[in-house]
Amino acid sequence: MADLTSTFCGIKSPNPFWLASAPPTDKEYNVRRAFEAGWGGVVWKTLGEEGPPVVNVNGPRYGAIYGADRRLLGLNNIELITDRPLEVNLEEMTRVKKDYPDRALIASVMVPCDAESWKSIIPRIAETGCDGFELNFGCPHGMAERGMGAAVGQVPEYIEMVTRWCKEATDLPVIVKLTPNITNILAPAEAALRGGADAVSLINTINSIATVNLDMFAPEPMIDGKGTHGGYCGPAVKPIAMNMVAEIARNRETANLPISGIGGVTTWRDAAEFMALGAGNVQVCTAAMTYGFKIVQEMISGLSQYLDEKDMALSDLVGKATPNVTDWQYLNLNHVTKAEISQDDCIKCGRCYAACEDTSHQAIEMSADRTFTVKDEECVACNLCVNVCPVEGCITMKTLEKGEVDPRTGETVGDYANWTTHPNNVAACSAE
Repeated sequence: MADLTSTFCGIKSPNPFWLASAPPTDKEYNVRRAFEAGWGGVVWKTLGEEGPPVVNVNGPRYGAIYGADRRLLGLNNIELITDRPLEVNLEEMTRVKKDYPDRALIASVMVPCDAESWKSIIPRIAETGCDGFELNFGCPHGMAERGMGAAVGQVPEYIEMVTRWCKEATDLPVIVKLTPNITNILAPAEAALRGGADAVSLINTINSIATVNLDMFAPEPMIDGKGTHGGYCGPAVKPIAMNMVAEIARNRETANLPISGIGGVTTWRDAAEFMALGAGNVQVCTAAMTYGFKIVQEMISGLSQYLDEKDMALSDLVGKATPNVTDWQYLNLNHVTKAEISQDDCIKCGRCYAACEDTSHQAIEMSADRTFTVKDEECVACNLCVNVCPVEGCITMKTLEKGEVDPRTGETVGDYANWTTHPNNVAACSAE
C-alpha cells in the first residue's frame, strides 16, 4: 500500500485524515476511539477562556437536508464551542497526546479579540503537548454575536492582528480557520499570511437555515418555538469548499501557504479531489457523525489503492490539478464536443429528451419506438443529458478533431486559443 504518512506545516501524522473541530472531538473518550479507528489526527473541539461557562441549548442542535433516498446531504448545527471546563479539556488532551504520540493533536481556540486573552491561553494549551493551534475565525452563529468566530474572520485586519498575537505567544504551528461567509476568500487568506500563519484551514460552516417547520412556522432545529441561523456542513458544501481551496492555491500571494481542506469530505475520492486542488491534508466531521469513526478505514485503503494505481506519492497529488484551474476567459473555444447516446445501454427512460426538449436546445430526437438520438446540428455540448441520464456511461461527449465541420455552426474547428482570440469576440470588443 502507498505510504500515506503526512507532514502538514511541520506536523506529522500517519495519514492525511484529521477529524475537524466539532462534536466528535469534544472529549477524551471520543478522541481515543477515533485514534483507535485509524484517524491520523484530530482538531480538538474549540476551547474558550476560563470564566462564565459557555451554555449550549438543551434541545435539538441539528437541522438536516436529505436526498431522495434519505441520504444526509447537509447538516445545519447551532452548537457552540465546548461547554466543558478548560482545565478538564487540557487534562484530557495531555493524556491523549501522551498515549498517542504519533498522532496529530491540534487545539482549536476562540477567545475575545484582545491581546491578553490570546497570549495568556495559548501557552497554557501548549503545555498539553499539542502539536499546534487552529484559530477558529469561522463559527457563524452564537459566538459571532459575541464578537468572535466569523465576526473576526470577516475582517482581514482582525485576522492579521490576532494571528500575529498567537505567533508571538508560541513556537508551535498556527493554522487559521477561515469562514466561507465572505465575498472573496483571498483577502482573509492573505491577511493570515501577513500575520505569520503557518497554514490555513477551510471552509468553516456556511451561515444557513436548513428547513422551516410549516406547522410551527419556525426554523429547525427549533427551541421552544424559535429557531436561528446555524452553520451548514456536509456533502452539499463540498463544491463551495473546493473552489475556495483552489482560489487560495492558485493565487500568487498565497500559493505556498499550506491548506487543510474541509467541507463534505466523505470518501477517499473527496479527499483526493481536495488534495489535487492544493490541500495538504483534509479534515472530516459530518461523515464521521453520519457513519462513525471507522469510515476512515475506507478513506485510507481507497487513497492508498488510488496512489498505487497512479504510481504516485501522496506529496505528488497535492496541487496536481491546480494549474488546470483557470478563469473562464482562458478556456479553449476551439474545443468542440457533441453528445452520443449508446443504444446498447439506453433504457429508454426519456430523461435526456425531456431535459433537452424543455429546458435546453432541442437537440435530442425521440422516435415512435422511443429510440433517442442526438441532432448534431442543434447540440451545443452542454452535457445536461449526461448529467440527468440514470445510466452511467450511456451518454458520452465526443470531441471533434481539428478540421472537422461543426454541424451546428457550419464552421471548421480552428485554432482559436481562447475567448480573447476568437474573432467573434475580438470583433465585439473592438466594436465596444
